[in-house]
Amino acid sequence: MSKSRIISVLALVTLGLAGCSTLPRGAALENEITKDAQLVGSGFAFYPVTRALLPAVDAWPAVNVERSHGWPAAGGGSNSQIVAPSDTLRVLIWDSSENSLLTAQTQRSAPIENLVVDESGRVFVPYVGQVQVAGMSPARARQTIENRLSTIAPGAQVQVSFEPGILNSVDLVSGVSRPGNFTLSNRNRSILSLISQGGGISSNMRNPRIKLMRGGTLYATSVDRLYDTPGMDAVLRGGDKVIVEEDERYFISLGAAGKEALIPFERDYLNALEAISMIGGVADTRADPEGILILREYPRSALAAGAKGPREQRVIFAIDMTTADGLFSAKNLQIYPEDVVLATEQTVVVSLEACPCSLLHSLYGLLHLFSERLHRRDGLASCSPIYYRGITRHPSLQPISYEIWVLRNASHKAIPEPHLQVIKLPHVSFLPENWSWPVPF
Repeated sequence: MSKSRIISVLALVTLGLAGCSTLPRGAALENEITKDAQLVGSGFAFYPVTRALLPAVDAWPAVNVERSHGWPAAGGGSNSQIVAPSDTLRVLIWDSSENSLLTAQTQRSAPIENLVVDESGRVFVPYVGQVQVAGMSPARARQTIENRLSTIAPGAQVQVSFEPGILNSVDLVSGVSRPGNFTLSNRNRSILSLISQGGGISSNMRNPRIKLMRGGTLYATSVDRLYDTPGMDAVLRGGDKVIVEEDERYFISLGAAGKEALIPFERDYLNALEAISMIGGVADTRADPEGILILREYPRSALAAGAKGPREQRVIFAIDMTTADGLFSAKNLQIYPEDVVLATEQTVVVSLEACPCSLLHSLYGLLHLFSERLHRRDGLASCSPIYYRGITRHPSLQPISYEIWVLRNASHKAIPEPHLQVIKLPHVSFLPENWSWPVPF
């Protein structure tokens, strides 16, 4: 080999150098999750969150929502109690006639105790028979019984009192300091007045929710919404059951976020921007602000909705927080219970300067050793190592820095391209596609 011939180029790639370009991370890159989104049969659908997308998503079925029938209207009722099945009546009959069938000669009144209103709403009164009283106020029930007695005791007068049964009371089950069974003193008793009678809701309860069980129907709303909307303070009915409990709904925070945890809902409605704020934002040095993903699984029935449903059960929404459209759209994207908010990692570019100094010294020493061997073999006067630094890309579009170390002869002439030798690691190219010579130094 001629002395004047430039020897070769060494692209020095060691395991230590490779380690410098790959850092440990705790979350996926966006393209790692979404790269198969457009493939048929991928099993999930991918939607960038934009202003144009929101109307379509709003028309899709809700996911993991509370199984309730909204909330009953406030309405109103009678200011007095109403006789209902299971109530117990006490009837006191006053009759001053000498030949009364109802009282003895020495008595002026005759009590009739424990008249239980049956399921049909009637009570049995001696000498009269069955009398319909359910749905009446105590005053009207008294008048009805008195009218029926007038056929046998024209001058008789009646007093009626009653003990409310199960259908004239409500149960305050939990969430207050004094739960229990409470009698409905009138038919204008509201939920908030019942909660007040039970001692109120603890201030330590997170986003308390109220559930109203009425017959076979469940209603639910938040306490805050009830406080803010007087028209929602529904009037109770006999047999109602009221439950106050913390909001059990949550979403999941993962990745390069302020925290990774199950995040409880703090209000009835939560949007994506509020959810990102609740998780403490995203990590400044790790997160990719262009790759905030919302993962959601729809029921199979949602696919049957056609245009009013997603393409797949599994859906990924991508939020770009670097654009105004992305931020405004995130504010209008509703978060549902059990959604996953994933802050993906940003691509990290690490140059050789980030490696430990000892590694640099070792690399430089290896170059000199290589130089000396070439000198002894080919008789070169001197050979000095220099390097070229640049950036190329991994096939996954992940930028990677590289260091090209070049041996030059004493005349500092550029090394001919045919003698370029490049050492490659699997899936990594350490030279850009548009590489050209001579290398600018």
